[in-house]
Amino acid sequence: MLRFGLAVALCLLPVLGHAQDRTQTLADIRAELGALAAEFNALKAELVSSGAAASGAAGGDALTRMDTIEAELARLTARTEEVELKLNRVVSDGTNRIGDMEYRLCEVTEGCDPANLGATPTLGGDAGGAAAPVVDAGAAPATGTTGGAGGAELAVAEQQDFDRAKEVLGQGDFPGAATLFATYAQSYPGGPLVPEAHFLRGEALTKQGDTAGAARAYLDAFSAKPDGPMAADALLKLGEGLGALGQVPEACVTLAEVGTRFPGSMAATQATVAMQGFGCQ
Repeated sequence: MLRFGLAVALCLLPVLGHAQDRTQTLADIRAELGALAAEFNALKAELVSSGAAASGAAGGDALTRMDTIEAELARLTARTEEVELKLNRVVSDGTNRIGDMEYRLCEVTEGCDPANLGATPTLGGDAGGAAAPVVDAGAAPATGTTGGAGGAELAVAEQQDFDRAKEVLGQGDFPGAATLFATYAQSYPGGPLVPEAHFLRGEALTKQGDTAGAARAYLDAFSAKPDGPMAADALLKLGEGLGALGQVPEACVTLAEVGTRFPGSMAATQATVAMQGFGCQ
């Protein structure tokens, strides 16, 4: 049993160096490390109390190897805590910056009262609320359901609603499209197509001349998934919108962020041109 327990502990260690399941948080990983360390210490105590270490039954350098493993467990635990602290700082800073942008955009939006904005959703956080029923997009669609690209999970009728909004946009009904995309984002919070829905809502509002509303939509598109396929263009459009609204300093900061986050992209090149147009230093 002792050898089996040691084998399990040794086999688990390499797994900790690889990417964890996407549903697992840093807190979960740290808890697992703590549990593993506790089991390991129990095995070590058993080795010592049984006299196996002294008799050589467990190998002449068993305790030395166990000390090394114990030190590595402690290092991994400390590193996990360090990463979690850094991540929390990044999330807090990003959420505050998005909240500041929302406030500034509200100030220049007719009929918008900054006092009614409410708390800014945590960057990258859960949408909350009850989850909509989902289907596996990689499987054959059932009646009334469709699959999405890339094997993403889509709620029942989610793809149809999105396609309908795009169809209305293509027909030139910009107010109708903006309404449909807004309804879509509210109906399927956290869905894989929500960032694109926000972005296309911004495009529809731009066509109507609602620059402030479009900028808010682009901000929503970026904050919904800051590393997603729509993020670079959404941040670019947000920066251009801020500049058009006369908030040039904020526009310059936002456009500079495009190049920092997405170097070498077409959006980064366009952001550089836009910065020159706004006279950014």
